[in-house]
Amino acid sequence: QVKLVESGGGSVQPGGSLRLSCAASGATLDHYSIAWFRQAPGKEREGVSCINDRDLSEHRTYYADSVKGRFIIDRNNAKNTVYLQMNSLKPDDTGVYYCAARAELLFDQCVTQGPREYDMDYWGKGTLVTVSS
Repeated sequence: QVKLVESGGGSVQPGGSLRLSCAASGATLDHYSIAWFRQAPGKEREGVSCINDRDLSEHRTYYADSVKGRFIIDRNNAKNTVYLQMNSLKPDDTGVYYCAARAELLFDQCVTQGPREYDMDYWGKGTLVTVSS
Protein backbone atom coordinates (compact mmCIF):
# COMPACT_ATOMS: atom_id res chain seq x y z
CA GLN A 1 0.00 0.00 0.00
CA VAL A 2 1.36 3.36 -1.05
CA LYS A 3 0.76 6.40 1.12
CA LEU A 4 1.13 9.94 -0.13
CA VAL A 5 1.24 12.93 2.19
CA GLU A 6 1.13 16.51 0.96
CA SER A 7 2.55 19.44 2.85
CA GLY A 8 3.46 23.06 2.28
CA GLY A 9 0.04 24.59 1.85
CA GLY A 10 -0.99 27.79 3.51
CA SER A 11 -2.31 31.28 2.99
CA VAL A 12 -0.45 33.76 0.81
CA GLN A 13 -1.10 37.06 -0.91
CA PRO A 14 -1.41 37.32 -4.68
CA GLY A 15 2.01 37.25 -6.26
CA GLY A 16 3.45 35.12 -3.51
CA SER A 17 4.96 31.68 -3.69
CA LEU A 18 4.52 28.32 -2.04
CA ARG A 19 6.33 25.03 -2.38
CA LEU A 20 4.26 21.91 -1.97
CA SER A 21 5.75 18.54 -1.18
CA CYS A 22 4.40 15.06 -1.74
CA ALA A 23 6.17 12.46 0.35
CA ALA A 24 5.61 8.80 -0.41
CA SER A 25 5.90 5.73 1.76
CA GLY A 26 5.29 2.08 1.06
CA ALA A 27 7.05 2.22 -2.29
CA THR A 28 9.75 4.10 -4.11
CA LEU A 29 8.65 6.64 -6.70
CA ASP A 30 11.31 6.10 -9.32
CA HIS A 31 8.92 4.05 -11.48
CA TYR A 32 5.80 6.11 -10.76
CA SER A 33 4.28 9.05 -12.52
CA ILE A 34 3.22 11.71 -10.04
CA ALA A 35 0.54 14.29 -10.67
CA TRP A 36 -0.81 17.30 -8.85
CA PHE A 37 -4.52 18.08 -8.88
CA ARG A 38 -6.46 20.87 -7.27
CA GLN A 39 -10.07 21.48 -6.38
CA ALA A 40 -11.73 24.73 -5.46
CA PRO A 41 -15.07 24.85 -3.62
CA GLY A 42 -17.91 24.19 -6.01
CA LYS A 43 -15.58 23.23 -8.84
CA GLU A 44 -14.40 19.94 -10.24
CA ARG A 45 -10.97 18.62 -9.56
CA GLU A 46 -8.52 19.55 -12.27
CA GLY A 47 -5.12 18.27 -13.25
CA VAL A 48 -2.39 20.81 -12.66
CA SER A 49 0.90 19.10 -13.39
CA CYS A 50 2.54 15.75 -13.89
CA ILE A 51 6.03 14.31 -13.93
CA ASN A 52 6.92 10.88 -15.23
CA ASP A 53 9.49 8.31 -14.21
CA ARG A 54 12.16 9.16 -16.76
CA ASP A 55 14.78 11.58 -15.53
CA LEU A 56 16.16 12.23 -19.00
CA SER A 57 12.95 12.14 -21.00
CA GLU A 58 12.25 14.95 -23.42
CA HIS A 59 8.60 14.79 -22.41
CA ARG A 60 9.09 14.69 -18.70
CA THR A 61 6.58 17.18 -17.34
CA TYR A 62 3.15 18.60 -18.01
CA TYR A 63 1.52 21.84 -16.91
CA ALA A 64 -2.02 22.99 -17.31
CA ASP A 65 -2.32 26.17 -19.33
CA SER A 66 -3.57 28.01 -16.29
CA VAL A 67 -0.31 27.45 -14.40
CA LYS A 68 2.25 27.18 -17.18
CA GLY A 69 5.17 29.49 -16.63
CA ARG A 70 4.32 29.93 -12.95
CA PHE A 71 4.48 26.41 -11.49
CA ILE A 72 7.38 23.97 -11.59
CA ILE A 73 7.15 20.28 -10.77
CA ASP A 74 10.23 18.37 -9.74
CA ARG A 75 11.09 15.11 -8.07
CA ASN A 76 13.81 13.80 -5.82
CA ASN A 77 13.70 10.03 -6.04
CA ALA A 78 16.34 9.64 -3.36
CA LYS A 79 14.01 11.41 -0.95
CA ASN A 80 10.94 9.74 -2.42
CA THR A 81 9.37 13.15 -2.75
CA VAL A 82 7.79 15.25 -5.49
CA TYR A 83 7.55 19.01 -5.29
CA LEU A 84 5.36 21.67 -6.81
CA GLN A 85 6.89 25.12 -6.74
CA MET A 86 4.12 27.67 -7.19
CA ASN A 87 5.09 31.21 -8.10
CA SER A 88 3.11 34.34 -8.93
CA LEU A 89 0.09 32.90 -7.21
CA LYS A 90 -3.35 34.19 -8.10
CA PRO A 91 -6.65 34.01 -6.24
CA ASP A 92 -7.83 31.49 -8.83
CA ASP A 93 -5.10 29.15 -7.60
CA THR A 94 -6.97 28.75 -4.33
CA GLY A 95 -8.03 25.20 -3.57
CA VAL A 96 -7.09 21.91 -2.05
CA TYR A 97 -4.06 20.47 -3.78
CA TYR A 98 -3.68 16.72 -4.06
CA CYS A 99 -0.83 14.61 -5.24
CA ALA A 100 -1.53 11.31 -6.92
CA ALA A 101 0.58 8.46 -8.24
CA ARG A 102 0.29 6.15 -11.20
CA ALA A 103 2.08 2.84 -10.74
CA GLU A 104 3.11 2.30 -14.33
CA LEU A 105 6.42 2.51 -16.11
CA LEU A 106 6.67 5.10 -18.86
CA PHE A 107 3.16 6.41 -18.35
CA ASP A 108 3.61 9.08 -20.99
CA GLN A 109 -0.04 10.08 -21.18
CA CYS A 110 0.28 11.96 -17.93
CA VAL A 111 3.01 14.23 -19.28
CA THR A 112 1.79 14.51 -22.86
CA GLN A 113 -1.96 14.93 -22.42
CA GLY A 114 -2.22 15.79 -18.76
CA PRO A 115 -3.24 13.82 -15.69
CA ARG A 116 -6.68 12.27 -15.36
CA GLU A 117 -8.28 11.33 -12.08
CA TYR A 118 -9.25 7.82 -13.12
CA ASP A 119 -5.71 7.02 -14.19
CA MET A 120 -4.25 7.51 -10.76
CA ASP A 121 -3.74 4.62 -8.36
CA TYR A 122 -2.95 6.42 -5.11
CA TRP A 123 -3.99 9.75 -3.63
CA GLY A 124 -2.97 11.97 -0.80
CA LYS A 125 -5.51 13.70 1.40
CA GLY A 126 -4.69 17.18 0.17
CA THR A 127 -3.25 20.42 1.44
CA LEU A 128 -5.11 23.72 1.35
CA VAL A 129 -3.76 26.69 -0.56
CA THR A 130 -5.46 30.03 -0.09
CA VAL A 131 -4.46 33.04 -2.18
CA SER A 132 -6.13 36.25 -1.10
CA SER A 133 -5.37 39.81 -0.13
